[in-house]
Amino acid sequence: MQIFFGGDHAGFELKAKLISLVEGLGFTPHDLGSFELNSEDDYPDFVRSVAEKVASHPDSRGVIIGGSGQGEAMVANRIRGVRAAVYYGASKTKQTDMSGHSLDILRSTRIHNDANVLALGARFLTEGEAKEALRMWLETDFSGDPRHVRRIAKIDGENA
Repeated sequence: MQIFFGGDHAGFELKAKLISLVEGLGFTPHDLGSFELNSEDDYPDFVRSVAEKVASHPDSRGVIIGGSGQGEAMVANRIRGVRAAVYYGASKTKQTDMSGHSLDILRSTRIHNDANVLALGARFLTEGEAKEALRMWLETDFSGDPRHVRRIAKIDGENA
């Protein structure tokens, strides 16, 4: 699987470490920038490239890294076919769904939403947390449940 990476100065160092991790897991990483540490760069320039690549390669995924991940996800989610989820780390409280079942928010972005881009906030995660999150996210498959397929079609504008 191809994994497209992008991020600004805030995510520059973490991006390089995550690319190495992905290579070690047997995936094919593609670095779409930034290519130098420049405090004046703008995350939309790199994030948009990742989102466009993911949208045009349906079997790929993207990882976008910035200070918070929020702005990065906003940019990515403007591209049709991209479903970017932001991850800040494990919740400090127990999370449950409507049925009272335990909920892992990171895995649910894949299982329920088939998220194809992961936005990470480099200022909110340690390197270890980011690596574990990425590994878990890449190893989690979409459920294919018809209700989730139907909802994703609406997100993507196919049955809105």
